[in-house]
Amino acid sequence: MEKITDKVAALPPDSNYFSLEFFPPKTAMGFANLRDRLERMARGLRPLFVNVTWGAGGSTAQKSLELAEICQRELGLTTCLHLTCTNMSRRLLDKTLEDAKVLGIRNILALRGDPPRAAEYHDENDPEPTDDEEFSWAADLVRYIKKTHGDYFCIGVAAYPEGHAEEAHPREQSLEHDLPYLVEKVQAGADFIMTQLFFDIDAYEHFENTLRDHPSGAFEDVIIVPGLMPIQSYQMIKRTTKLSHAKIPPAVMARLDAVKGDDEKVKMEGVAIVSEMIERIKEIKSRTPGPRGFHFYTLNLEKAVAFIAERTNLIPPGTPDEDESAILPDFPQLRINGSSVPTRSIQDLSTRKGSIGSDPRDRVIVANQRPSHPDYEASPSEAGLPAEPVNTRANTLAISEGEGVLGREATWDDFPNGRWGDARSPAYGQIDGYGVSLHVTVPQALQLWGSPKTTEDINNIFIRHLKGELSAIPWSEEGFNDETEAIRDNLIELNSRGWWSLASQPAVNGLRSDDGTFGWGPENGFVFQKAFVEFFIPSADWRVLEAKLKQPDMKDTVCFFATNAAGDFVSTDTINFRARMAAEAEGTAEADYRPHEPSTNAVTWGVFPGKEILTPTIIEEVSFRAWSEEAFGIWSEWAKIYGKGSDTQKLLEDLKEDLWLVNVIHHDYLEKDGLWKLLSQ
Repeated sequence: MEKITDKVAALPPDSNYFSLEFFPPKTAMGFANLRDRLERMARGLRPLFVNVTWGAGGSTAQKSLELAEICQRELGLTTCLHLTCTNMSRRLLDKTLEDAKVLGIRNILALRGDPPRAAEYHDENDPEPTDDEEFSWAADLVRYIKKTHGDYFCIGVAAYPEGHAEEAHPREQSLEHDLPYLVEKVQAGADFIMTQLFFDIDAYEHFENTLRDHPSGAFEDVIIVPGLMPIQSYQMIKRTTKLSHAKIPPAVMARLDAVKGDDEKVKMEGVAIVSEMIERIKEIKSRTPGPRGFHFYTLNLEKAVAFIAERTNLIPPGTPDEDESAILPDFPQLRINGSSVPTRSIQDLSTRKGSIGSDPRDRVIVANQRPSHPDYEASPSEAGLPAEPVNTRANTLAISEGEGVLGREATWDDFPNGRWGDARSPAYGQIDGYGVSLHVTVPQALQLWGSPKTTEDINNIFIRHLKGELSAIPWSEEGFNDETEAIRDNLIELNSRGWWSLASQPAVNGLRSDDGTFGWGPENGFVFQKAFVEFFIPSADWRVLEAKLKQPDMKDTVCFFATNAAGDFVSTDTINFRARMAAEAEGTAEADYRPHEPSTNAVTWGVFPGKEILTPTIIEEVSFRAWSEEAFGIWSEWAKIYGKGSDTQKLLEDLKEDLWLVNVIHHDYLEKDGLWKLLSQ
């Protein structure tokens, strides 16, 4: 039950510390697997505290509290709970703060969240707020927490080294514009500042100097923690910096561009980039007294963070039992793979061994009575050595860095999964963990999409997005990849019918991994894709398409998943199961005896020299169901920006209740037009 400020104050003045941020995964399997990852990172890395994110409007409230409880109570980690105040009832705010107290959480990161839309989110059970209890800004939340809970909570607030922006192409994004609001937040009672991610060190230096020299004196004694995001993949960092409006200096971008086709090289170059940033920040922070802190946006992944923390000497020392038990024993002389070397040089080579099941290069033979067959026979001294504990802190760190068999198992989901990855991954979900959101302001939404009155107006929005005339739709704030050009006409035809596509890809058969349009992964590899498309479809049209997809001749060609806002669900798997049950009941011989196990469809895979087959994109029932909840929720989010009872609001809500979300996968990737011919019939 420690406050962050108290923990920082207890550190030596010239020390370093760091914190880690996690979001609640979308699926139960991802949540369960995150528990193991948290325990491993807590043991191996020893962060000073951890942050747990909070969804827009309280959309992840329960899951966020569950994750916070695991961190605080089960793992004993000092936990800081994010809390957004806009578009959320005061009753939920009060309940969350009380729940946090019950869990022993004494740290809150007070955020504004999405631009306020009070009329749509007003809770009729809330008492009427007084003038000083309207929540439009983070400063309002800071004041409210101080008023209702005194000094019980240590309160942090966010800051933007390059200035905060709400528009897609901000014109007035600047630190100077933000400063009055940041001063207000601190003077309202904030105890520390945590920055948004950045890659421009010069901008951060200007930010820190500006705050420390501010004439108000508000920031003289406030802890400032820079936020850093390890670069997990090329596309991820491009998307993240676009959403956050963080600039990537040309020299940094050039380093990433040089390796963008190989995710592993991108990750390791990212480790080097962020490590260099940390060394620069240490120098900047050395100009003011006190410990130097760093905050990592982990995306629920561990390998890059572990590498960075170890490379930059951020990991605090542990007890001798934790740290020394994995150090090589101090024998007079050791023989490693048949070569005699002095003990000291061995210890200089490595302070810790690899994880259990490590490669033969870690095999140690004690120089004593030489065995007859040293390749597979142990000497008496070697046989008498006690086995090293698997769960030493040093071994735990090795696992987090992906070393050995256990390391490969622990970091199997090493790259961000997003909605198309493996639903078992702790990283499965939105990369910001923010929940259902339009990712744009109300004025920007109105400018982009206007006020549709008919389904034809909706058709037009999707078609204009496909043609590049609109930068975003409510379900995607990104443009299309180059590969979409191969199926653009098919998608336009689909959307013209009122079948509104959210995701798709063309079929690809064995193109080289350096292909300019479809290539990815290491050099000298080959990549493959199955065609798929996901779209909203009116219920009447779905009944016709469903009958087509259920025909016997489709069962080995197509796999599909479909659901509506009410939760009704049907898929290829459920059809097979029902057919089997009916056949068994009737005693017919035509029964489909395939077991009802939810199918897992790899729709993108690559074959590379010296590597296992990589499957970065899979579609399965669990991930489809998790995404569908958000996809239908976005209809309501979109409707909320219009007046209650308006024609547009009614249209969008009616569509949500009528539509089905369908994903169709065509297995024959040799037939490039197979999926589109099927849907056009």
